[in-house]
This record gives sequence, C-alpha cells and structure tokens, in this order.
Amino acid sequence: MFKECCPELIPLMEEVATKNPHIAKQIERHTELNKIIDEVEAGREHMEEIELEKLKKEKLHIKDEVYQAVIEYKKANNL
Repeated sequence: MFKECCPELIPLMEEVATKNPHIAKQIERHTELNKIIDEVEAGREHMEEIELEKLKKEKLHIKDEVYQAVIEYKKANNL
C-alpha cells in the first residue's frame, strides 16, 4: 500500500479519508489493486499483460489522487 512509498503521510491520509469518502474508497481500491497485482506478479494468478498494465496505471492514478488530496489538506490546514 502507501506504507512502502510514503509512510510519513499515512496519518494524514487516514485523516483525509475520514473527512472525504471518495478518498477513503480510493485508498481501499488501491489496496485491492495492490493485492491483485502482487498475486499476478508472484505467479499465483494469471492475467494478460495488457490487463495487468491497466491495473498498474489505475493504481498509480489513485496514488497520485490521494497524494494530491493530502497536499491540499496540508495547505488548507497549515500543516
């Protein structure tokens, strides 16, 4: 999940998620995508390469969206 890339932002992400249901859903989806991608890359699940790439792009898009929401929250709250 986000713990690998930006553990210092986890508390803020959780705070933003409690105030923004869309971001909360995006974080859940990111976690779900992470599990699926890990299963495919480990060889435990099969998926066409193009489908796997779509999931990776979706995951990256979500990560960017959540990160942007955290940055905006920090600015709005002078953190």
